[in-house]
Amino acid sequence: MAKKQYDLIVFDWDGTLMDSTGAIVKCIQAAARDLGLPVPHESAAAHVIGLSLQEAMKKALPDIDPALYPRVVERYRFHYLSRDHELTLFDGVEEMLRELASKAYFLAVATGKSRVGLNRALNGTGLLSMFHATRCADETFSKPHPAMLQELTRELGQDIRRTVMIGDTTHDLMMANNAGAHGIAVQYGAHPVDQLHACNPVYSATSVDELHKWLAEHA
Repeated sequence: MAKKQYDLIVFDWDGTLMDSTGAIVKCIQAAARDLGLPVPHESAAAHVIGLSLQEAMKKALPDIDPALYPRVVERYRFHYLSRDHELTLFDGVEEMLRELASKAYFLAVATGKSRVGLNRALNGTGLLSMFHATRCADETFSKPHPAMLQELTRELGQDIRRTVMIGDTTHDLMMANNAGAHGIAVQYGAHPVDQLHACNPVYSATSVDELHKWLAEHA
């Protein structure tokens, strides 16, 4: 049997494991609309997915009075919480995670979600016990700062060079680059493929199926 290339596999959540990109975009736009602010274009709203919520709103709505950002965040949360129970995992995610767990990989999540938001999602999908550790944007520096990956590897006693970060945004892949880890892109989430490939991932998957097969053969 070939020696494993990685010991720790870290996943982004939204747009990578959870099919939530469209819902997040609509909630950002609805929050702006509620407050009579310029409504960001779909591509601009999608581009901030993966950042901490405060940072995301600042980038999605860069020209508003800074005093309004807490209200934008509040309206975003209102809209998101009203529909997060409707969101589902991408097809094949649970099977992929269970197979990886059976092969004794360490599994983790590094996400722009808040701790409360991630715990809701993990409990709602039944995946809470699947991950050895998780890191959220309200607990440390936002992506693409390397802190999430650095903290996860320290917590689990793993080597950053034998760690891979899997995500649908350049924020995920740049975090991996900044930390000295490897990165894998998934093309079915928030960021355009050319932007993902500019971050030099070791692999780029067009579907969960492709990702699962690559991990089974190469990870």
